[in-house]
Amino acid sequence: MSMSTVLKSGDIDKALAECAGSFNHKTFFATSGLSKKSDAELATVFGILDQDGSGFIEVEELKLFLQNFSGTARELNKSETEAFLAAGDSDHDGKIGVDEFKSMVKA
Repeated sequence: MSMSTVLKSGDIDKALAECAGSFNHKTFFATSGLSKKSDAELATVFGILDQDGSGFIEVEELKLFLQNFSGTARELNKSETEAFLAAGDSDHDGKIGVDEFKSMVKA
């Protein structure tokens, strides 16, 4: 499954272009259209992001976040990855669960 089953490819392209220099998750979620998606659609996106099927998005998966939207997208740098994790990890266990992801996207 790909992100284009949930999001419009033009919106994905625009969101990726906006974060070419620096990544802001709130801006990305809004521009890509993620923030307007249903819980079921966000669960689908979460499943794509959870590449190892562990039920969580861990640091390594966060670092590759943008590449889930386009194979040619850049990796997040260390500070972007840490800020992204801090924004979503409400229970401070070092990873983001599906409910944490939904809350972060809709915040």
